[in-house]
Amino acid sequence: MADMTVKTNRGTSTTLDASLAQTLAKSMRGELLTPESSGFDAARAIWNAMIDRRPALIARCAGADDVVACVRFARQHDLLVAVRGGGHNIAGNAVCDGGLMIDLSRMKAVQVDAAKKTVRVEGGATLGDLDQATQEHGLATPTGINSTTGVAGLTLGGGFGWLSRKYGLSIDNLLSASVVTAAGEKLTVSERENPDLFWALRGGGGNFGVVTSFEFRAHPIGKEVLSGLIVHPLSQARDVLRFYRDFVAKAPDELAVWFVLRKAPPLPFLPEQWHGKEILALAACWCGDQAAGERALQPLRSFGDKIADVIQPHPYVAWQSVLDPLLTPGQRNYWKSHEFLNIPDGLIDVLLNAAAKLPDPQTELAFAQLGGAISRVPADATAYSHREANFLINVHGRWSDSASDARCTAWARDLFKACGPFSTGAVYVNFLTADEEDRVKMAYGPSYDRLAKLKKKYDPTNFFRLNQNIRPVS
Repeated sequence: MADMTVKTNRGTSTTLDASLAQTLAKSMRGELLTPESSGFDAARAIWNAMIDRRPALIARCAGADDVVACVRFARQHDLLVAVRGGGHNIAGNAVCDGGLMIDLSRMKAVQVDAAKKTVRVEGGATLGDLDQATQEHGLATPTGINSTTGVAGLTLGGGFGWLSRKYGLSIDNLLSASVVTAAGEKLTVSERENPDLFWALRGGGGNFGVVTSFEFRAHPIGKEVLSGLIVHPLSQARDVLRFYRDFVAKAPDELAVWFVLRKAPPLPFLPEQWHGKEILALAACWCGDQAAGERALQPLRSFGDKIADVIQPHPYVAWQSVLDPLLTPGQRNYWKSHEFLNIPDGLIDVLLNAAAKLPDPQTELAFAQLGGAISRVPADATAYSHREANFLINVHGRWSDSASDARCTAWARDLFKACGPFSTGAVYVNFLTADEEDRVKMAYGPSYDRLAKLKKKYDPTNFFRLNQNIRPVS
């Protein structure tokens, strides 16, 4: 191992003696990689291929003590630090240039207490790891919609998915967490222990430490959900979306219906003549009595002239991974997002105009339904404060070739701008890209000032700064 040039937390460069890195390596149960190590490039790769950064060191941690060692080492030598959980974050904060990447991806253990209906998850676990373990007992915790997403990043920003209208956000089901602070100390946080930090973790992103494990409440949902897609041609989308907004306004908490505007992928249940054509897909999930779900969904399934309707009972773990083939790692991704109270005709016009001009077959407009249990939690109960939103759009630019970067990002930005007049002004912190620093305060909303004070308490030097950053109050 040779001496190396490293990036400091102040943005300068310095030289790190190889013997110091070797000392860190010997103190860990896990593995310390340098650019010369086998597997280094695979370890630094993350979900969004637009992010291509080279750390000086990658610490593949085997447990919380390894994380402590890394934090203390980085503090001692003033190293820039990135923290990787699942590596799925759109902004790419999991990896840095020239610094130390603390990689939790080997810390994937999941322990379920079926009697207490709780589950403890290590900081490198994915949603798929969590779902597989809880579903062995017919339990589930509300998370996201792509099984390769990391539990840690999703949760620290809020976390919503198919079960959230019934059971709340991921953070609403968080009971406790184990955290390594910027001081290199291990803390347990909950409503009883370090409650101010517990409040901050529930929506404050990665600003306050490295969470090495989470304890969640789990819910008895059984092993199947009534779920699937209803697909319409884009030419019918205006009428369908007008019906949709009235339908979901009266929907019970057990039902979540999202919609996607995109070019039809070559799915086996779609007639071949529709492959590559613009469609509207309604994605529905009912978590409850299936006969009641059939009755609740009947009006939506009866409306319009459908291309396909494949709603039926599915294993929950299968439904949680149904979108995985469309969200594989290694593609170029650029997102823009807004939150909405309702869906007026003007917004529908904006969406349909953009859907007719999709810049790439992989690009889509994903529109999530929120509300329900999410909205009944007081806005100041957690750092995530945007409880009033009923809908959220992810303008999901996605493509393969870097030559398409300018065209695809311009399309996403134009659609984002056109949606602005209809939005609440808020944004989901997990959907912020790296070029949206001006929206960080909007993401944290009325919680920002309190978060900035807690940042000063727990991280006064802004050691954890590779995130949607909250600067310590001066």
